[in-house]
Amino acid sequence: MRKYVVGVALVAVVALSGYEQALGQGEEGYVSEAREVIKKFGGELKSHLQKQMQAGGPAAAITVCSEVAPEVSSRLSRENGWMVKRVSLKARNPLDIPDAWERYVLQEFDKKAAAGAAPKDLEHAETVTENGEPFFRYMKAIPAGHVCMMCHGPKESLPADVHKLLQQNYPHDNATGYSVGMVRGAFSIKRPVSK
Repeated sequence: MRKYVVGVALVAVVALSGYEQALGQGEEGYVSEAREVIKKFGGELKSHLQKQMQAGGPAAAITVCSEVAPEVSSRLSRENGWMVKRVSLKARNPLDIPDAWERYVLQEFDKKAAAGAAPKDLEHAETVTENGEPFFRYMKAIPAGHVCMMCHGPKESLPADVHKLLQQNYPHDNATGYSVGMVRGAFSIKRPVSK
């Protein structure tokens, strides 16, 4: 396992400096497809969040992330042949815990954001070998916006009903303490590379 993590990190350092040059011929099409899938995923989640916020406030929106997001992720994965999910270094849902490659990319996103890069522009694409098979992987950062602060801001600033629901549903929650503009997490996509 350690060898895999180090190997991925070495490849990723090259790819982060300009992922298009690091991809093989034909893989640029994967980037375009990945962006479209992410656009659908993000758009659906945003629509559901807005509806729930209007209907019942921030506490009602918690179900979007806990129930709707996994359903949308699963459906888009089936429809597009991609494995689609969200990940975060400070995951609320155990399903959102990153693997070693995703963790490395998220850490790089944080470094770039700290150096002044806009989180909304951060993305990373790369082909990696896993168990002897090539996989195309893509991640797009999710910036923390104003509406995110209702559930992901500093604990002391969360509405009481949100705090209570989070304690009940996620006793080991790590997904608070963000401020607007930080990298909240990322959309992550993976698919086998066609030979």
